[in-house]
Amino acid sequence: MKFLRLIATMDPRHGGPSAGLRAITPSLEALGHATTFVTLDAPGRAAGSTAGAEVIELGPARGAYAFAPRLEPWLRANAHHYDAVFIHGLWQHHGRVAWRTLRRTRTPYFVFPHGMLDPWFRHTYPLKHAKKWVYWQLCERHVLRHAAAVLFTCEEERRLARESFSPYSCRERVVAYGTAAPSGNPDHEIAAWRASLPTLGKRPFWLFLGRLHPKKGADVLLRAYAELGRSATRELPALVLAGPFSDPAYRAQLESLAAALPPRCRAFFPGMLEGDRKWGALRSAEVFVLPSHQENFGIAVVESLAVGTPVLISRKVNIWDAIESERAGLTDIDDDAGTLRLLRRWEELSPAHRSHMQAAATALFRQRYEISRVARSLIEVVSPFVRGSRDPSHDPRALARSLR
Repeated sequence: MKFLRLIATMDPRHGGPSAGLRAITPSLEALGHATTFVTLDAPGRAAGSTAGAEVIELGPARGAYAFAPRLEPWLRANAHHYDAVFIHGLWQHHGRVAWRTLRRTRTPYFVFPHGMLDPWFRHTYPLKHAKKWVYWQLCERHVLRHAAAVLFTCEEERRLARESFSPYSCRERVVAYGTAAPSGNPDHEIAAWRASLPTLGKRPFWLFLGRLHPKKGADVLLRAYAELGRSATRELPALVLAGPFSDPAYRAQLESLAAALPPRCRAFFPGMLEGDRKWGALRSAEVFVLPSHQENFGIAVVESLAVGTPVLISRKVNIWDAIESERAGLTDIDDDAGTLRLLRRWEELSPAHRSHMQAAATALFRQRYEISRVARSLIEVVSPFVRGSRDPSHDPRALARSLR
């Protein structure tokens, strides 16, 4: 089959969807399925490489809505060349264009909400929710209703999606989701990580990896870490908070919290980690910590499992029940007290218990989140909706160039 992925940006600084898509594309190619990405990035600006895929940039998009006037004529001319079209994300121009273009054609389209229907947003940003409610009535509910299927990455994401907007009507499916285990040399990855942050030295550390955004709970983690340090009788492992900052005000808040840590604590902000540095950090960490207030899946959680590093996560990370049931980590509520309990429970674990947890993390990754398993799951879900009516001869890049 030939798949078309519509996504506003492939820049990894904007979160997990681009990482998940980069991981699955080579596995789909190995199964005989080709992928084309259409992004709304400016030409030449789609960040990073996407092995096994063609990337067409139809931006630059305008504003948060990511309006891109070149998208609709391109899609009308090329959609019939693909067996299935995937819309990644909600509340942006590419979803509306796909609905308008494809709803009366034989080309099925599928929607990945990527957690954007979680009721957390309604409670946290009520003014934004009011705007989205208007857009839901005018457009977004129709995008979902006419989709061949709306694809959720776990049962919890599907359950929560029903609570945010009404009327809500769509054909729901849950597909496996995950990532690829690293294929590099572990020693080289660890060396690359250590060399990138020499001030850490050989001190053990706990790792937060993700966007430094209020949703992710980095401030909660710093406060819990400080509280643990005030009662500690020895030097605690360092806390490494790796990722891009979301805004200057939040950066200032986190840096202020870090500066006020008690003497037995130390926090580091190494910025965004990619490639060997990222995998080296995940391999080297004692434990991965994510006290997020909302996480439809948590690709960094699964990356941690892939290298056998246990995880401490909130129960707002939607795969928390799998982590808990398979004993691959610990879970609690997403506030200061819950996060403090996680850190204390980890500190109290014996070396033998931690070793068992490391083995459970690796086993859980292989059983549920390994990327070849994820690719097969997607094919199983999509295949019944595909009619195989595409025209095999086309050059989608030619039209993209003519629209510039």
